[in-house]
This record gives sequence, structure tokens and C-alpha cells, in this order.
Amino acid sequence: MTILFLFLALFVLMFIGVPIAVSLGLAGSLTIMLFSPDSVRSLAIKLFETSEHYTLLAIPFFLLAGAFMTTGGVARRLIDFANACVGHIRGGLAIGAVLACMLFAALSGSSPATVAAVGSIAIAGMVRSGYPQAFGAGIVCNAGTLGILIPPSVVMVVYAAATETSVGKLFMAGVIPGLMLGTALMIGIYIYAVKKNLPAMPRASFREWLSAARKALWGLLLMVIILGGIYSGMFTPTEAAAVAAVYSGAIALFVYKDLTWRECPKVLLESSKLSIMLMFIIANAMLFAHVLTTEQIPQQITAWVIEAGLQPWMFLLVVNIVLLIAGAFMEPSAIILILAPILFPIAIQLGIDPIHLGVIMVVNMEIGLITPPVGLNLFVTSAVTGMSVPQVIRAALPWLLMLLSFLMVITYVPAVSLALPNWLGM
Repeated sequence: MTILFLFLALFVLMFIGVPIAVSLGLAGSLTIMLFSPDSVRSLAIKLFETSEHYTLLAIPFFLLAGAFMTTGGVARRLIDFANACVGHIRGGLAIGAVLACMLFAALSGSSPATVAAVGSIAIAGMVRSGYPQAFGAGIVCNAGTLGILIPPSVVMVVYAAATETSVGKLFMAGVIPGLMLGTALMIGIYIYAVKKNLPAMPRASFREWLSAARKALWGLLLMVIILGGIYSGMFTPTEAAAVAAVYSGAIALFVYKDLTWRECPKVLLESSKLSIMLMFIIANAMLFAHVLTTEQIPQQITAWVIEAGLQPWMFLLVVNIVLLIAGAFMEPSAIILILAPILFPIAIQLGIDPIHLGVIMVVNMEIGLITPPVGLNLFVTSAVTGMSVPQVIRAALPWLLMLLSFLMVITYVPAVSLALPNWLGM
């Protein structure tokens, strides 16, 4: 009865148009008031505990770093560097856009930020060079999802906080899948470009390549600082996020000088708004997860799954179906915080590595970002290109099929996610 009421209240509130964060908080609060022996005061305590969660501190810092990088012209320099590397290949501008998305993903930790930063420059450049606008929009919309797979990733931080797993290990687990997906998209683009005879840029001379690399170097160094610092033990992922924010601000203001002191308050305000919105969702989702835990719901579901004799491969298939449906309607962080506490104990019981489960959930969230009706990347791409959302959906659909195939590989070949963390002895 408690489980039924909790989820029914959540879906009814969302259906009548109540914001997701408020729906989560209200559903949890009503369940405690009506069915639980817990005091209502536990709700206030739980909300306060969320603000004290050390791991979650990384989120506002990574968002601030991404804001400085987006405003500070780093994306433009990364696109120039990517084009100098691969622009001469048939379809090279589109391949360069994917490479730029991969590089920017390693700086921002956010998919919408990656689409906004790279898409605003790369799609216009592709159209000027004779590429169809829909083709460019579809590529960037899909490649932008790498923002939450290639470390650092805000969604991975949320999963680590929800399941108390290692953020550093999760970050390393996302490296090979991220490179694989980026490479698969590039190969797909090349095959399409050869078939459709899309243009190629003149090959960049070594001096031009060196110049582009030198200009992009300060942005690229941030990847080394974040991942190198975490793996070497110099600082924790949360401290790495703070270092990234300070470093990004410094290069935007003093090195590239694309950002003035007068514009700083606006950047801080925008990243603060985004942080507050995300942390409000997380706080309410953690309240919802608290109700799940106190009512022993994950343990009950785990017992049902074990009694039903569900095999690991069958469980992972169900997980993917549930996450793909949820991803079409909800924000990734909220989904992780609602479902991770339920799925995590079952996975452990079935012998599935929690880091592997984390990567599976993140890849599902990637697909959710380009799945209507609530796919955030679709709306960002629409805003960047001026295309309607239905047009963007049609443009993104062929590449979405590639992401679904990639999901199957990630799900049933754990070595793809676990090889690098295991090799590094994490």
C-alpha cells in the first residue's frame, strides 16, 4: 500500500503539471505523514543533510567551470583545434564537431552546456561549408550527450552520492565508453559523408595545426588537471571541481581575455541559478529516496527479484527499459536519485558491479536527453539552430539508433566500463 501510494502520488502530481522537484518532495512528505511512524521533522533533517553532502559540493563547482568555459571562448578554440586535426577528411567539419564535443565534455560535465557551446559555432560553420543544417543539428545533439559520460560528469557525481560509490572510479569507468561512442559517431559520419559526397576542408599545415593546438592548450590542460589530480591523489573529485572553477575563471579572464570583469557577475548568476535548480531537484529526490529506504522498499523489491529467479542479463534488460522510459519524461539527476537506491541492492545481490551499473545508468540518461517529449538536448539544439523541436527530433533520430546499439554493448560487455579502473588498480 505504501509503495503504491508513493509512486501513484508522484505520477499524479507530475501528470497535473507540478514541477518534478516539488512532485518528489510532496509525494515523499505525504507518504511519511499518512503511512510512516517517522516524525515529519525527519523531512527537514533530510533536506538539511543534503546541503551537507560533501560529494554533491562538486556539482556547483563543475557547473561554474562549464559556465566560464562556455562564455570564455574555449569552445571556439577547441573547434578550431578539432578542425585542424580532422577537417581535411571527407565530412571533416562534422567529425571535428564530434571531437570538439568530446573535448568540451571533458571540461564542462554537462550535456546541454556542450550542445550550447559547440553547437552555436560548429553548426553555423557546417552550414556555411555546404552541409545540410539538419545533419549538423543531429550530429551535435547526439554528440553533446558525451557531456555526462566523459569525465568529469555531474550525473556521475549524483550517482556516487546516491550509492556511496567512488567518484574517481566512476570517472575512469566513463573514459573508454566515451571514446568508443565518439569514435563510433565519427565512423558513422565518415560513411555518410562519402556516400553523400559532403565537402572536406583543405588539409591544415603543421604550422596551422600547431597554432590551433597552442590556442586550445589552456582549455585542454584542464582535463589533465582534473583527472591527473584525482588519480594521483592530489585532491578529491570535489576539490578537483573547485580547482576547475578557479582555473576556468583565470584563463577566461587573464589568458584568453574573452571575459571581462564586468561580465563576471552575470556568469556567476547564471551558474548559480542552474546550481540552485539542480540542487533543489536533488534535495527533493533525496527526500523521496529517504522514504524508499525507511519503508524498506528496495529490500522488498530485491527479495521479489531474487524469488522470481531473474538472471543478471534479464535484470539489466528490465533496467534499460525502465530507464529509457523514465529518461523520456524526467531530468537525469532525479531519475538517478529515485531509481539508484532501488536498483543498487538488486545489482549487488545478482553480482553486478556497482560501477558497471553506474555507467549503464549514465548511458541511458544520455539517450533520455535526446528522447522526446522532455529531451533537454533537443530544446537546446532547437534554440541554437532556430529549427523547430520536431525538426531536431527527425535530425537526431538516425544517430539515436547508434546510441541504442552502443547501450547494448555497454550493458552486456562489462569490461568496456571496468577495464580502465581495474587496470589502474582502483
